[in-house]
Amino acid sequence: MRVKCPNCGLETEWEGNEFRPFCSERCRLLDFGAWADEEYSLPVESPDGLSPEELDEIEKAAEKRTTE
Repeated sequence: MRVKCPNCGLETEWEGNEFRPFCSERCRLLDFGAWADEEYSLPVESPDGLSPEELDEIEKAAEKRTTE
């Protein structure tokens, strides 16, 4: 089975490829470096649809309870 390298787009063999899904160690390391440099990110959704302000209020209330 052949797949396209997610970094450069070169078609590469899946079976027996130690760098899969990448075509080479270079492409694997370039992708890793991009993650390390925070060039990629995952979308963040607040839990239960709460706004950042609401989350701050909840955190402050929780901290207040632990100090009382």
